[in-house]
Amino acid sequence: MRMRFEPEAEEEFEAARGLLVDRLVRWAGEQGLPVDGYMAETALDYRHLVTADGRLGLWESCHVEELLLSWLPQQVTELPGEERADAPGTLRTLLRYLHAAQLADPRGPSLQDSLAAVDRVAEQHLAAMTDRTRWGLAKFWAMTAAEQGVDVQDEAAFQRFADRAQRGEVAYDQQALAAIMERRLTGRVLSGVARAEPQLPVMLPPDDELRRRAEASTAVSQLRGLAEWAGQGGRPVTATGRLRLAEAREMVDVLGTGDKAEGVRSSADLPRLALLVEWAKKARLVRVAKGRLYAVAKARPVLADPLQLWLRAFDASFELRQALIGARSGWHIESMLFDVYEGVLDDVLNTLYSLPYPMPWPRLRDTVHLAYRSSFQLDAGSDLQHRMWFEHADRDLHAVLDLLDDLGAIERDRGMADPVFLDIDPSDAGPELLADMPPELAELLGVAGAATDPAARERADARREELTAGPVELIRLTELGTRAVRQRLLAVGRDAPLVGELAQAPAAGLLGVLAEEYDPDAARTELAGWITARGEREGALRQLTDAVRTMTFRTRAQAMLDVLLAALPDGEGERLLRTLRRDPQLAPLALNALAHRELLSPEDMTDGESLLVLAESLLQLVELAGGGEGAEETLRAQGSQARDAVAAALDSAHPDRVGLDELRQLAARALGTHGARVGRARKARRSSGKSGRKRRR
Repeated sequence: MRMRFEPEAEEEFEAARGLLVDRLVRWAGEQGLPVDGYMAETALDYRHLVTADGRLGLWESCHVEELLLSWLPQQVTELPGEERADAPGTLRTLLRYLHAAQLADPRGPSLQDSLAAVDRVAEQHLAAMTDRTRWGLAKFWAMTAAEQGVDVQDEAAFQRFADRAQRGEVAYDQQALAAIMERRLTGRVLSGVARAEPQLPVMLPPDDELRRRAEASTAVSQLRGLAEWAGQGGRPVTATGRLRLAEAREMVDVLGTGDKAEGVRSSADLPRLALLVEWAKKARLVRVAKGRLYAVAKARPVLADPLQLWLRAFDASFELRQALIGARSGWHIESMLFDVYEGVLDDVLNTLYSLPYPMPWPRLRDTVHLAYRSSFQLDAGSDLQHRMWFEHADRDLHAVLDLLDDLGAIERDRGMADPVFLDIDPSDAGPELLADMPPELAELLGVAGAATDPAARERADARREELTAGPVELIRLTELGTRAVRQRLLAVGRDAPLVGELAQAPAAGLLGVLAEEYDPDAARTELAGWITARGEREGALRQLTDAVRTMTFRTRAQAMLDVLLAALPDGEGERLLRTLRRDPQLAPLALNALAHRELLSPEDMTDGESLLVLAESLLQLVELAGGGEGAEETLRAQGSQARDAVAAALDSAHPDRVGLDELRQLAARALGTHGARVGRARKARRSSGKSGRKRRR
């Protein structure tokens, strides 16, 4: 049972959603809690489709508010006369179930905090559902039709209504429709979003170490010095808000900006100092008021903390477009980077984030060029003009990198690019790869039409030559830069795992996150830290295996056990597996893992173990198919083979008796069997003397 799916994995998500909602409804009935299956599905759709991270098991207060006050009012149509579903009650039950079933993300808020978030907006939900300006366009017209007596379930009747509406023969709330259209035009309508690429877990030193490094930043020292010079009393500035020339020359020496002050006629001709002043303004360290430059009083705590000052300066760099790469006079024009500065800077930093190898400049440059091509119409103009435009933008991008380098957010070196960054060889790009590859990416990699276009092969060869001919500029984030980018990623709802953040997580939460998000090396480090935090290794391992034991979703339990085994030191995982082979509850999962790792062949299993493996495989197959109709269809497609396999599985000693009973019912519906027939099949098989052992494929 996965708790995150890529947007294109529609079938897998729908199967998981169906299974999750089925079990939620069953659990809610046992607990006597309110639940509406459709509302639960819609809530999971919101988390999957609308949010940047798509984590079904993590619900921050912002998600609760957006679901109840925006997504449901926009998406859910409640026709006149229909009973209103209890959306807040359903959400509360969903949150309780996620925690009870050990599916809640351990990095999210506690259950109590999540329930409190629902309580805070529950009373506003009803008003939001009836607020026409919050409706989606389809809902607006469906509700308008229903209110005028049209049966919206009758397609012909609704089409006649739509035709009359297009002819202007239908009365409707014009103000509400105008508000809806304005939201659509301004992009404030919730809809499917481009899922952010998952980031690898990163490791960061303690804040005290980062604070020490921030203190060593020249930019931090200069910004603090400028604010202290301005002081609470302020310094006079010109009518245009610039430093007076005499004082500017003084500050060049005091701050060590390196500007050449001889012969200049304005402080604007001191580029580094002018940039620092603008930077300090954007960072809210200084301000201009009534002809004077003042230090901002509220910034005193920030100035006293090097790390907070560094982070403030980093965030302010996103507002330095004009000061950094803007045209200096009417004789100059801005590059393409100027128009897309903030977005490109975000993309560049996100690209560098969590990379295990430094990024070579040619590769970074090409990805940015791709962004330009998607943002600007470059059909007009000659190849020479295009080359000039890109070179201008490249120079500006280097100026931005210089700023980040001075701050200490990135570090640059020269060396050979890691082979992972080499271009795809066009000769290796088969038709299937090319068919699945976006045209822009194929062009960037030089494989577009590689089989028939010599120019495409030539471009790919040129890129490979540039990366392999000799040392190139290599760029990577520093640990300070990584800390800052991670903070920005989290602020926009993206997932940015940090090794060590799961040290206090419950065992099930730890294994679930490791299975879905961590690479093997990071998982080993995280698991080792988690075990160390518990003090006693044997007890910690018992907690971990107990978490697998109590997980009711078989596919998730298997993934949890697999990641535990992979993250343990060499040899320890295999020893644990062989011990669990004798565990009545965990034996099916352990046998599966042993077989998958080729540590146990089918011939080495006993008859009972073979049946356990068969039963486990069927139970996991039912989950992957989503249970219910999806599982029935899967079983039906297997015909008599499935009937025999189900009969054998029901004859096993598998510990999940509830799952086996569900499998029996599914088989009865899908294959036309009945409990008695299955029982007779099991009895006949036992009397035949056959072992029923199946070879794994």
